[in-house]
Amino acid sequence: MRASEGTVAFEDGETWYRITGSLDAADRAPLVVLHGGPGATHDYLLSLADLATGGRAVVHYDQFGNGRSSHRPDRGADFWTVELFVRELENLVGALGIAERHHVLGQSWGGFLAQEYALTQPGGLCSVVLADTAASFPAFVAEANRLRAELPPEVEATLRRHEDAGTTGDPEYEQACLVFYGRHVCRVEWPPEVAASFEWIDRDPTVYHTMNGPSEFHVIGSIRDWQAQDRLREIRVPTLLVSGRYDEATPTLQRTLLDGIAGSEWVLFDDSSHMPHVEERGRYMQVVGDWLARHD
Repeated sequence: MRASEGTVAFEDGETWYRITGSLDAADRAPLVVLHGGPGATHDYLLSLADLATGGRAVVHYDQFGNGRSSHRPDRGADFWTVELFVRELENLVGALGIAERHHVLGQSWGGFLAQEYALTQPGGLCSVVLADTAASFPAFVAEANRLRAELPPEVEATLRRHEDAGTTGDPEYEQACLVFYGRHVCRVEWPPEVAASFEWIDRDPTVYHTMNGPSEFHVIGSIRDWQAQDRLREIRVPTLLVSGRYDEATPTLQRTLLDGIAGSEWVLFDDSSHMPHVEERGRYMQVVGDWLARHD
């Protein structure tokens, strides 16, 4: 499938995007993909280009401060806000000319962003897919730490030692994190595009470290208290939840979303963790593709 790349101006910089398929095809509403982190890149979600079939375009982009978009390593927590990324998304769909008809899929932190975007009541939003996410960052961290407690004792001891000492940049800490990631983030061998997103974080960790913190379960950043749980009833577009049985975004977190968003549906991938789009790629594309077709 043909893909094109470009940039759109955003505030004092640029947002980079990639379109698989053609936005000129009017058959099916385009899908805009919101990556996780905050502070990662679109790369690990490239498999979603599989959904660019039958006249549907798939739009990936790197959020501001990340990947191929403009970087601002000198900016602090007052700049890197959820509202910034909502404005960026609104700007992107407007610049691409798809504001009147589009779907959004947000994965992990991208799911936080997708909820906030849906809460602005965009007139052209056909549906939302909330993938491997939660309605509350404190609840997400609590579940991640419950899973962390099940790690081998020596791994947990290594994590705790470096967190207490403030040495989370030590390679030993990073290796201990990989044990958790191998259980609850991606349970298959990481394809190159997944590794690429982690490499981009290493190159410029500004957004990840400022908003999140040093790891998935040691969250000390500026959005540690984010939650939309009390506002879920205000999401009024068709909403699909997808997650993995071994996901750090646990089934407990999905039930909160399911109960809070009227008419929402949930599909659990039994052989996956946080990346069923990689771990069970074929079934994932069938489930999400069918959902999008129902709500075009």
